[in-house]
Amino acid sequence: MPAFADNYIWMLQVGAHAVVVDPGDARPVLDALATRPDLTLAAILVTHHHADHTGGVAALREATGARVYGPAHETIPEPFTPLSQGERVQVLGLEFTVIDVPGHTAGHIAYYLPAHRGEAPLLFCGDTLFSGGCGRLFEGTPQQMLHSLDALAALPGNTRVCCAHEYTLSNLRFARAVEPGNTNLIEYIAQCESLRAHGQPTLPALLATERQVNPFLRSREATVTAAVQEHADLPADAGEVDVFAALRQWKNDFR
Repeated sequence: MPAFADNYIWMLQVGAHAVVVDPGDARPVLDALATRPDLTLAAILVTHHHADHTGGVAALREATGARVYGPAHETIPEPFTPLSQGERVQVLGLEFTVIDVPGHTAGHIAYYLPAHRGEAPLLFCGDTLFSGGCGRLFEGTPQQMLHSLDALAALPGNTRVCCAHEYTLSNLRFARAVEPGNTNLIEYIAQCESLRAHGQPTLPALLATERQVNPFLRSREATVTAAVQEHADLPADAGEVDVFAALRQWKNDFR
């Protein structure tokens, strides 16, 4: 469900129970619950501490009694169950795996739900991975973010990537500046432009597609590396972390 200017709050429902992810604002969730008096909010999953992801947590917990889960190494509205790499969260009869993905913030986590009941896997990744992009490095290092994105890129290709912001079109403008000859990217831009023109979200994204179009998952590809080296005047023997850092800085400055 949309929140603020471009946030998404994700709600997953199983039967009469639901879980929400990164409720920066309680009102859209409460409104959704009001339309379904038979639906109970069982849990709240938080990926990182930024206010546009946690601002509604306290009000939702007070209104519904939902249990809150969040990153062990960040400050989340108390009380909450702290989580870190490899731990499991069982809600709605489903088991999510926690993945540490520092970079955007120092203790950022993601929640991965493997294929279940005939449904493709789900990834709730907060502000680490966006369609066509990745989060700014507010607290982490380029090396950390590259490692985090590698961990997410290694998940099954049919994983549905549930990002927390509708940044896709602006990200894809940058991606095209990096790889103007990427035909997969050109096709994906047209698809996403059509969705937005019809008032539809571009998310969830498909991880297999992101591997084909997202420059931050492709920083080791020769076409991306060459573009970054030329743009940032990097030496030919620049390491992969230096290339990734220059790519992220290019995006920071891109208009």
